[in-house]
Amino acid sequence: MGEIAAGMKSATPGFHIWLELGRVSNLPTVWSNVLAGAVLAGAAWQMEALAAALGALTLFYLGGMYLNDACDANIDARERANRPIPRGDIDRLTVALIGATMLGLGALVLFLCRVEAGVTGLALIAAILGYDWWHKRIGWSPLLMGACRLLTYVTAALAFNATLGEALLWGALGLTCHVVGLTYAARQEAYDRLGAVWPLGVMAIPVVVMIVAMLTGPFPSLLALCLWIAYLAWCGRCLWLLFRRAPGDVPRAVVGLIAAISLYDATLMASLDANLPALLAAGAFIATLALQRVTSGT
Repeated sequence: MGEIAAGMKSATPGFHIWLELGRVSNLPTVWSNVLAGAVLAGAAWQMEALAAALGALTLFYLGGMYLNDACDANIDARERANRPIPRGDIDRLTVALIGATMLGLGALVLFLCRVEAGVTGLALIAAILGYDWWHKRIGWSPLLMGACRLLTYVTAALAFNATLGEALLWGALGLTCHVVGLTYAARQEAYDRLGAVWPLGVMAIPVVVMIVAMLTGPFPSLLALCLWIAYLAWCGRCLWLLFRRAPGDVPRAVVGLIAAISLYDATLMASLDANLPALLAAGAFIATLALQRVTSGT
C-alpha cells in the first residue's frame, strides 16, 4: 500500500466521511478560542465580527484537517489504514482541493471583516500548511501547531478590531504551550506509546498563566477557581493515561487534552469576569467530549 492512487474512491462519500476527515469533534475548542481571543483583548461584542471570526476559523480548522489527511495519505496507508483516503472512501486530490478551498474562503471572510484580521489569517494559513506538510518530517512540528492556536487567538481579537494587549499575549502563550505538549503526545499515537516525556513539561506553563490571570483579575472569581481545578484534574487524568501506557491510553489522553483547550479558555475568561463566555467555553469542553464519541478527534 504505497502510493495512494488519485482515482481510488468509492461512490459518493457518506456524510460521516466528511465529519471524519474534518475531525469535527474538536471544533468546539476552536469556537472557545474565538471567544477567549475576543475577551482577553477587551473587545466590544459585535455580531458581525463574531460571525466572521467563527466562520473563518471554522473553515481554517476544517481545511487544515482535510489537507492534513491529503498530505499524510501515504503514511496513513502504512500506519493508519482506517483513515478515509487509505480505505478508498474518497480520493486524495478531492480532499486536497476541498481543504484548499476552505482556507481560501476563510481568508476572504476575514479580509472582508478587517484587513488586519485577514493578514493574520494568512499567517495562520502558512502555519497550517507548514504543519500539514512537515509534521511527520521534523521533530519541532508541535511548535507549528502551537502557532496555529496562538494565531487563532490573535486573529479572533483583530476581527473585533481589538488591541493585542498583555492579557491576550500571555493567554496565547499558555495556550501555545498546552497545544505543543498535547501535539507531542499525538505524534506517538500511531504507535500507542509515549517516548521521551520531557516535552510535556511545557504544559506547566498554562497552569501558571491561569494562576496569574486569577490573581490579577478584577476580583476573586469562584467560577475561575472551579474551572482551573477542573482543568488540573482533567489534564492530570490525561497525563496519567500517557504514563500508564496501557493499550489505547495514548489516543484517549490526546483527545482528552484537546478537549481541555476549552477549559483553559473558560478559566481565563472567568478570571476577567466574563462569566457567560466562560460558561459557553465550559460547554464547548463537554461538547467536544460528547462529539468525540461520535467521530474520532485524531
